[in-house]
Amino acid sequence: MPYILILYYSRTGATHAMAQQIARGVNRASGFEARLRTVPPVSAETEATAPAVPESGAPYATLDDLKHCSGLLLGSPTRFGNMAAPLKYFLDSTSSLWVNGDLIDKPAAVFTSTSSLHGGQEATLLSMMLPLLHQGMILVGQPYSEPALTRTRTGGTPYGASHWAAGPEPETLSEDEITLCQALGERLARLAEKTRDRKTTD
Repeated sequence: MPYILILYYSRTGATHAMAQQIARGVNRASGFEARLRTVPPVSAETEATAPAVPESGAPYATLDDLKHCSGLLLGSPTRFGNMAAPLKYFLDSTSSLWVNGDLIDKPAAVFTSTSSLHGGQEATLLSMMLPLLHQGMILVGQPYSEPALTRTRTGGTPYGASHWAAGPEPETLSEDEITLCQALGERLARLAEKTRDRKTTD
């Protein structure tokens, strides 16, 4: 079955919670499986290695997961206005996909979480788009036809879904954040379906 890849890195569970809601949105669009994948942490110890399989949560992503997806949703917590190093490290390993043009014309969207409301959400989302543009992917944002985008008092941007991971339970999303995460997943899946149908008729 064709799938939409939801590739993310999460430390406190906030970005993972977003990925789960995005997967629900993908599943609302018929014809695609939502495939959740994560990346291992990066260690300052150059000899350190992560286990081949994570103790909990989504499996680690492979280049094949990325190569064969019909669309991509890329998520990371904010690190000084940028994506987290583990996700960047994985993306830096995708040169073979770039050389072969494997991701050209596939739709992609981004999502992030921050511990402070103005902690660099938009800067992080924009930075995550750069490698996707180099891969030739088609970027998908959130239109203001989504009422939650103008109503939200927590996360949510036209550049992609976001979450304000504040308080003792940073993984708890607001209702508007949940709505926007699901809407982004569904929108990307529907665009991926149109892209697939166009290639079939060409």
